[in-house]
Amino acid sequence: MTPKTDGPFPTAREDAELAQRIDDHPLTRHPAYRLAYQDEDFILRDDLRGLRLMLEHQKPEMLLKEQGIRSTVAVFGSARIHDKAEAEHKLAEAEAAARAHPEDPELARKVGVARRMLANSRYYEEARRLAQIVSTTCASEDECDFVILTGGGPGVMEAANRGASDVGAKSIGLNIVLPMEQAPNDYVTPELSFRFHYFALRKMHFLQRAKALVVFPGGYGTLDEMFEAATLVQTRKIEPIPFLLFGKEYWERVINFETMASEGMISPQDKDMFRFVETAEEAWHHIAEFWKLPNGVTKP
Repeated sequence: MTPKTDGPFPTAREDAELAQRIDDHPLTRHPAYRLAYQDEDFILRDDLRGLRLMLEHQKPEMLLKEQGIRSTVAVFGSARIHDKAEAEHKLAEAEAAARAHPEDPELARKVGVARRMLANSRYYEEARRLAQIVSTTCASEDECDFVILTGGGPGVMEAANRGASDVGAKSIGLNIVLPMEQAPNDYVTPELSFRFHYFALRKMHFLQRAKALVVFPGGYGTLDEMFEAATLVQTRKIEPIPFLLFGKEYWERVINFETMASEGMISPQDKDMFRFVETAEEAWHHIAEFWKLPNGVTKP
C-alpha cells in the first residue's frame, strides 16, 4: 500500500528512504533521531496506546473501502466445530483410546464429547451453505454488499469463509493475536485478512458494516461477541438488524432468556431481538425479508 499525496510535499515513504542516506555519527545512531513513525520502540510505548488503537481502526477501514466492501454479514461460532469427515475421524480416535483404557473415565467422557461434536458438525455445513447463498448477492467486482465476515479462524469461521470461496466471492477474516496463536483459515481473501491486537477494535469492525449477525453454537468467545452486539442493540447504540441464532435447542440450554426476563434482568421485548433458525435457507429468508431483497435462494 503506497502512500499518495496530492500536494507538493514528499510522501512519508520518500522521506523514510531519504532518512536512510545519512552519515554514521553518534547522534544519528541514537534512537531519538529516528523518524517517529519508523521508531518501533516509540510506537509501542504505553503512552501511545491511543495512537495504536486509531491505527488498528484505520488500517482495516481503509483497505475495506479500497476493496469496495460496503456491508457485511458477520458470522460467529465455535472454532472447535469441524466438518463431518473430521468429526468422524476425531470420534474414531476417541473411541479407540477408550477401548484401549476402559477404566479411564476421562477417556469415556471424551468419547461423549466427540459424539456431540459429530452431531454439531451439521453447523459447519449450514455455515458453509449460508455463506454460499449470501455471497451470490454481490454482482459487482467494484462494490459489494453482504460480504461474509468472520473471526478468520477454524471451525464455523472456516466454514463461512469456505462457503464464500466456493462461489468465487470475497470474504473477510478478523484474526487476533492470542497466546495460542492461530493462523487464518485458508479460505479468507488474502487482501481482506486482518490481524488485531485489541479485542475492542476487532469487535467494532465486526459490527461497523454488518447488515446481519449470525451466531452459531460456541463458547466464551462466541458469547462475548454475541452479548456485545446484543447490548448495543438493547441500548440503541446500533440500529436493529437481523440477529439470528442457529440451533434453538443449544441456545435455550445454554442461556435461559425466560429466566432473565422473569427475574427482571431484561425486558420481555429484549428477547425479541433474537430469532432462532435451523437452516441456511431459513436464515437467508429472514435476512432477505428484513432488507427487502428477493426471497428466492440463489443457487451457487
